[in-house]
Amino acid sequence: MAPERKHTSDAILDAVRSLLLDGGPRAATIAAIAGASGAPPGTLNHRFGNREAIMSATWLRAVKRFHEHALGALESTDDPIETAVALALSVPAFARGYPDDARLLLSLRSADVLGPEASSTLDEMNAPLFTAMRELTRSIYHRSDARSRDRLLRAVVDLPYAAVRRHIPALPGWLEEDLADAVRALLATR
Repeated sequence: MAPERKHTSDAILDAVRSLLLDGGPRAATIAAIAGASGAPPGTLNHRFGNREAIMSATWLRAVKRFHEHALGALESTDDPIETAVALALSVPAFARGYPDDARLLLSLRSADVLGPEASSTLDEMNAPLFTAMRELTRSIYHRSDARSRDRLLRAVVDLPYAAVRRHIPALPGWLEEDLADAVRALLATR
């Protein structure tokens, strides 16, 4: 039986996330990560490879957590409009469950954190969600032209991200109700 790790990957990634939120990518040096996590630099390099890989792992973990909410929302109902509402509401649900991860994804650009290999991984991770949104556009509008895709993205991406960004970390209790009403109204304008 392998010994239990003294410094868990999640604890290290939590420390990196804090550094990124407090000071941006430049703050997440190996020395700073070691200091914040308590993990020796050798452990960090052995487990992750390098600073870029540690920052990438932090970002990709947050994306994975968001996808758990978003992809689950896509399976919540057979009604395409209500599926879009559920998808929009997955944004505040994620922000409530993982407020620091939500702050990370909303306040930094992936290009500032991810290396080229991790960018490819992000594209692969996002592909099922983007495919589902294209299918949802066709289900709602019976077409997939640029305007229809834009309308859906405005409702399920732009609107919820802006609403969460405005209030994070203290999301008001009424946010989901207002957001659901706004999404339905946007999608009704065909």
